[in-house]
Amino acid sequence: MGPRPERRSRLSPPASVPRRQQPLPPGAPNPGDLVLLDGRASVQFGGDRALWLRVSSICDRPTYDGWIWLAGYAINPTTGEALARREVFARIAGLQINPQLPAGPSGTARQTTRRRGV
Repeated sequence: MGPRPERRSRLSPPASVPRRQQPLPPGAPNPGDLVLLDGRASVQFGGDRALWLRVSSICDRPTYDGWIWLAGYAINPTTGEALARREVFARIAGLQINPQLPAGPSGTARQTTRRRGV
């Protein structure tokens, strides 16, 4: 029987995996951008299933040419509030980056109030 492989302690940090930084494809949104995903970006967002997404990161998963994985928060277009965290696969050419949100009932975006204290 050969020598035992070296074992790592449970308390030792995981070994870091070198990650290759790839440049963003042309036309891809940046983190923080608001993106409208509709049928032009992917068939899953066609019709009344359009999705407003605030991009938090661009995933580095391998994709088809011209497609991208986006991670972010689905946004309620009337209030501007985040609804749920989502990861979506969409065509870069069909993304509408930083479109204007439809005006809410008062015609403006909801104001955030600051409270004193903690």
